[in-house]
Formats: sequence, C-alpha cells, structure tokens
Amino acid sequence: MPLSGTMLAVSAFAELTSALDLGTGKAAQSLSRSVSLSNGTGAGKADKVFSDRRTLAASGTEDLDLAGVLLDAFGTAITFARVKGLIIAAAAGNTNNVVVGAASGSPWAALLNTTGTLTLRPGAFLAVGTGVADAVGYAVTATSADLLKIANSAAGTAVTYDIHIIGASA
Repeated sequence: MPLSGTMLAVSAFAELTSALDLGTGKAAQSLSRSVSLSNGTGAGKADKVFSDRRTLAASGTEDLDLAGVLLDAFGTAITFARVKGLIIAAAAGNTNNVVVGAASGSPWAALLNTTGTLTLRPGAFLAVGTGVADAVGYAVTATSADLLKIANSAAGTAVTYDIHIIGASA
C-alpha cells in the first residue's frame, strides 16, 4: 500500500526589540525546514509510517522495535530499514519527563549513538527529519540496532507521549 502526502516541517520565529532614542529597533530571526517525501525507498522517499499515543507506568520503560514488531494503522507489521522523520511529543499534563534513547540491548544508535538520551519535559517535543536528497536517513539494523527506548523518568505517575515515525523499508 503506497504512502502519500508525507511532509515533515518545523519552524521557529522570534523577534528581538530594543528601545532606541527615536523609535524601536527590531531584529526578526527565523529558521524553517521542511521536506516532502514521495512514495518509495530512495532519496526523498518513504513507504512506512507508525503513529501512536502511548502511556508508560511510573518508572516504566519500553523498547520500540523498529524492525518487524510495530504495527501500522491497518495492523500490518512494519520493518523500517531507514527512518526519514521522527516526532515524539510528551503530553503537557505529564508530571514526569519522557526519556528517549539508550536501550540496553540492540539500541537504535543512528540518531543518539548507543548511550545517548534526550529528556522531554512535560509538553516538550522532538522533531528530526532528513533532507530530500538523503537516501540513507537514520539506518535501522534488524536484531542488532533496532530498539528505540522510551522511559518514564520517575516514580509516582504515568507519562503519555505521542510518536510518529516515517521511514523506508529498504
């Protein structure tokens, strides 16, 4: 089944102002990136998507297996060979943080190396995308480098997070 309408985008804008003798100085600063991916497995293409809202118990962890265990919206197992886009968003109502990365066995190291982690405070999000000319993306190696660990940072309360992964099967 083909994948269509795939777009990743992120944008940031800020404007600094300062009072001057005869007016106000302004410096607008922005950074935007986006990529539209067509159906397929090469550069600028993707053919797999996983999207879910998940909850972890207090102090809980889970390893998301990117090669053959996750299910798409129609219940079909997904095997990513390359990740082209990843968005993880911690729920604003969380009390604890959501920690991403550093699976103890077979860690997906293409993004955070084998021991790196990112901490998403309540309401925070992470967005990573590849360029349209990038055929490699973030490689996934089945059985040896395919586990994305997600953890609840503390005891006491559960955490909820949303995840969206776009990638290619080859």
